[in-house]
Amino acid sequence: MHTKAVFQGAKGLLRIGCAVLRFNFRGVGASAGSFDDGRGEADDYRAALDFMQARAPSVPLWAAGFSFGSWIALEVGAADPRVSVLIGIAPPVTRYAFAETLTTTKPKFLVQGDLDELCPLKETRAFYARLKEPKELAVIDGANHLFEGKTEEVGEALEDLLRDFDPA
Repeated sequence: MHTKAVFQGAKGLLRIGCAVLRFNFRGVGASAGSFDDGRGEADDYRAALDFMQARAPSVPLWAAGFSFGSWIALEVGAADPRVSVLIGIAPPVTRYAFAETLTTTKPKFLVQGDLDELCPLKETRAFYARLKEPKELAVIDGANHLFEGKTEEVGEALEDLLRDFDPA
């Protein structure tokens, strides 16, 4: 939640009028529990979606995440019929299976650094090619996995990708 790329991504989404909820998965920061290899974290994400739907029932739900969180957001969001848009920042496509994400026809937006040492651009491009339409990929030049020195560009990329997006 305190990662600068997450913060700047949230700011970009806020600038285009999205309601945004940032939260820590179990065992991160002051959150209770411990890491659960994605199972419990998927439950955490579903709980966050439930919270947002209860808080703003007329607002469309979009699922977004960074790195490990993007795997959880993309997979949970692809499977949840309430979610209409999927957003992944530096998705770890070589570390986890994205079975739900690869089969969904929900709009998918990815942001990737071209120098990402954990999620190489070559593998991200191969993953992107396998995704069903609609989809868009923004690549940030000179950005590593944490987008060090390029975090503001994460928010700008999301804003550019989604400002004129019409989910209808």
